[in-house]
Amino acid sequence: MAYDLEEQEKLDALRAWWERHGTTVAVAVFVIVAAVVGWRGWQWYQGHQANQAMGYFEALQAAATQDGDDSVARIQAASATLRDKFSDSGYSSRGALVAAAALAEKGQLDAAREQLQWLAARGKEPALAALARLRLAGVLLEQQQYDQALTQLAQTPAGFEGLYADRRGDVLLAQGKIEEARAEWQRALNAFGLDPIAQIVQLKIDAIAGA
Repeated sequence: MAYDLEEQEKLDALRAWWERHGTTVAVAVFVIVAAVVGWRGWQWYQGHQANQAMGYFEALQAAATQDGDDSVARIQAASATLRDKFSDSGYSSRGALVAAAALAEKGQLDAAREQLQWLAARGKEPALAALARLRLAGVLLEQQQYDQALTQLAQTPAGFEGLYADRRGDVLLAQGKIEEARAEWQRALNAFGLDPIAQIVQLKIDAIAGA
């Protein structure tokens, strides 16, 4: 096919441009395509990981409702998998809370304490870490490890003023420090305000009124 002079000049210019920039363009196209494919692959991987984590979390919840030694083993196994393989997912933290509550109910206080210590040390979700320390103090109170319980409650996170003060009162009463317990419960009352939980705290104060 014959080209006129103008078309030939355009073709020559295009060839010259491609010889100069063709490699750069090809590399840029490759990078863009690789980025798109990689992003889609990462999204698939993230979704796959989330689905797996959810499966283990649901298995943990199911085991928590069952009885017997086998249920304890299943709880610990599911929680361990969440912590080891899916530690960055929200399921690992929530799984530790579920596991701790179930283990404590089954009388496995050491195992429950270990779950809560792990969560309290992670610190990725401040609210859950604060809740873990609160519950850990409760487990330590049951184990009569009063000083360790108070250590967990030494620093009060924002939003937990009433709950931490209430738990400190429980620990101090167990130590026989009635006036200190009363003072903490009063702090809890002030923090709770009109919250219905304040009525429970008031009952504690009333119970030691004559002491």
